[in-house]
Amino acid sequence: MADLKPRTLISVQERLRDQVAHALRAALISGELRPGVVYSAPALAADFGVSATPVREAMLDLAREGLVEAVRNKGFRVTELTERDLDDFTEIRALIEVPTVGRVARTATAEQLEALRPQAEAIVAAARKHDLIGYLEADRQFHLDLLGLAGNARLVEVVGDLRKRSRLYGLNRLDQRGELVSSAEEHLELLDLMVRGDAEAAEACMSRHLGHVRSLWAADQEAEEERPSLRLRTR
Repeated sequence: MADLKPRTLISVQERLRDQVAHALRAALISGELRPGVVYSAPALAADFGVSATPVREAMLDLAREGLVEAVRNKGFRVTELTERDLDDFTEIRALIEVPTVGRVARTATAEQLEALRPQAEAIVAAARKHDLIGYLEADRQFHLDLLGLAGNARLVEVVGDLRKRSRLYGLNRLDQRGELVSSAEEHLELLDLMVRGDAEAAEACMSRHLGHVRSLWAADQEAEEERPSLRLRTR
């Protein structure tokens, strides 16, 4: 029988990479990793207390998501998005998601929609626990699964890519102000409207939700210069 140790070692390395990527996403949300700043893998590895290899692998994962970009011989720069970028992302998402939500409200069964309720509730639960990574993951899964009921896999793929590239700015401050739970509850409101088959109200709710997201981005951009530079606390 073949020796399984190498496979086990790979599995351990993959888990470590995932853990580092998770911590990096948390640092991006909290503002500990600043847009425009170049971070080297060895320096980040020292903060994490690990070797540079899993950090490089994790940063490459984030680069594929559009959250950072490689800088030759230096490291990785956290992607900066301009106000125009944010407006463009919001416009594209609205053009796709608002009418799709209306279509799903008209065509999906109550059972299909109710199957998404645990995900909507998970968004609220994460908000109440101040679990920002959990919030983002539950939010992403809910929206993509909801759009998936339209039956267009390419549409879901496009929106998924947009969501990666336009991570939710301002989420940390929204949580600090105690407003994250009310924002999370919009997902339950949207789902209730769709279960009732009220397509127009569902479209209006989705449009309002995207508007709230854009407002968060704007607020975050305004506060960027006042945000202190923090060291990672991940050990």
